[in-house]
Amino acid sequence: MSAPPQEQARYVRGLFGRIAHRYDLLNHLLSFQIDRWWRARTVRAVHDILSKPDARVLDLACGTADLTLALQRCAKARVWGSDFCHPMLVRAGAKGAARLFEADALELPIASQSLDLVTVAFGFRNFADQRRGLEEMRRVLQPAGRLAILEFSTPPNRAFAALYRFYSSRLLPRIGGFVSGSREAYTYLPESVRRFSDAESLATAMREAGYREVTFRYMTFGVVALHTGRR
Repeated sequence: MSAPPQEQARYVRGLFGRIAHRYDLLNHLLSFQIDRWWRARTVRAVHDILSKPDARVLDLACGTADLTLALQRCAKARVWGSDFCHPMLVRAGAKGAARLFEADALELPIASQSLDLVTVAFGFRNFADQRRGLEEMRRVLQPAGRLAILEFSTPPNRAFAALYRFYSSRLLPRIGGFVSGSREAYTYLPESVRRFSDAESLATAMREAGYREVTFRYMTFGVVALHTGRR
């Protein structure tokens, strides 16, 4: 959608609030349970930080806290989860997630250079201002702190990309709309993926925002990509 950042943020907050009650079910259903593996791979990629008892970790745009919980289960570090959609955080708390707080990813109530790791899983593309989001996450990271973004991407194989587009644009809205009761939400979600940068472009944006050692790896034929970088 093309709208001023504040208006876009209100729209996305309301949209996710309406589907919070079915969000987990549909994530697992529409990904054929592969989303669990994507998150597990993310946890393994940052395990060196999670194993440090004095490390501070933030899972940003945490939604119903699937990644937050996975991080907390594997961590000696202190792990927080944050989202700007209150109904999502209510669901997260009901699932047992601890250390949750409500905040806008573009204006975090966190001191500069205070975190060792920031993760974002499937929420970065919804930031009203992605460049500002990258800068804000860099602000709260300690020197050499790490950022990990797990996000949908454009499959590099054209044939598979065409198949994936058909699934996400034709089947996903029907299934998601039927189960959640919000066809609008599950029309917006694949559209937000279509508009989002490809993996190479996101890597470039991270470097331009001041991150170093930026790398990414595709998963599931490039349906998603995990990007990492250091402050």
